[in-house]
Amino acid sequence: MTKWTTAEIPDQTGRAVLITGANTGLGLASARALAAKGAKVLLACRSPERGKSALQQVAAAGPAEPELVELDLADLSSVRAAADQVRRTTGDALDVLMNNAGVMAPPRSSTRDGFELQIGTNHLGHAALTWLLSPALRAGARVVTLSSIAHLNGGLDLDDLNFQRRRYTPFRAYSQSKLANLLFALELDRAARREGRDLVSVAAHPGISGTELVGNMTGNHQLPEFLRRGLDTAAGVASQSAEQGALPQLHAATAPGIPGGTYYGPDGFRELRGHPKRAAISPAAQDERTAQRLWEITAELTATAPNPR
Repeated sequence: MTKWTTAEIPDQTGRAVLITGANTGLGLASARALAAKGAKVLLACRSPERGKSALQQVAAAGPAEPELVELDLADLSSVRAAADQVRRTTGDALDVLMNNAGVMAPPRSSTRDGFELQIGTNHLGHAALTWLLSPALRAGARVVTLSSIAHLNGGLDLDDLNFQRRRYTPFRAYSQSKLANLLFALELDRAARREGRDLVSVAAHPGISGTELVGNMTGNHQLPEFLRRGLDTAAGVASQSAEQGALPQLHAATAPGIPGGTYYGPDGFRELRGHPKRAAISPAAQDERTAQRLWEITAELTATAPNPR
């Protein structure tokens, strides 16, 4: 069977794409690939300085002029400002929203709004952004939300999302946030279908890919130098390139006929690496009752109205 690659991305001329975390890793690889096919790419980045460097790379990849959007997902005021900018820039005509950015397993810390950093950045910030951009999503638009194989280990405590009562462990919180991402993506699809809206919500994961997440994680925990180098080396041996890791989310964003409510990841052993295929969804991620409660709690915490229309 033919393995899907970026060569199969259809012509994207005239289409507008917003990618969060587009200054590095999977986001930058996705931005370059879509720009090469003619898309106008909006790079949503927390750091304007790093964003400018990425902007130059994306501009060199394709004919459409990319634009930079300053976005800090750990600050809901920044999320609202970014959504306003995107709506103005696109004239409420956005074809793809790729919720790609994320943080992985940092020491305990909080967002500006007081949420545990990983649930706040990976899930709450993206959910609010998606809802705020709802009026800009054109008929047939796709929302692609990045989850992780870590969601398989996730336990979601809806009464303690911020680890105020539970003992915080970095990977437990990361797995929870990635489970929340997948629950949100599937519920967004159900909400769109309930409302009769032509919107495709899908999810993807990169397997294990060579991005800055692992390096940032080991640096954040101030591990001994020998251990940090060992982990970095092991990750390098086990992982695939960012370009390869971005294939599932690019497939989800562009392949013709992708149905809503689906999930894509690598086709290799345990979905660690390879080319895009339908990925395994844990029973926890398929729990519609949990998804609905998370939807409601997310709206309350972010003070953002869910609006699939």
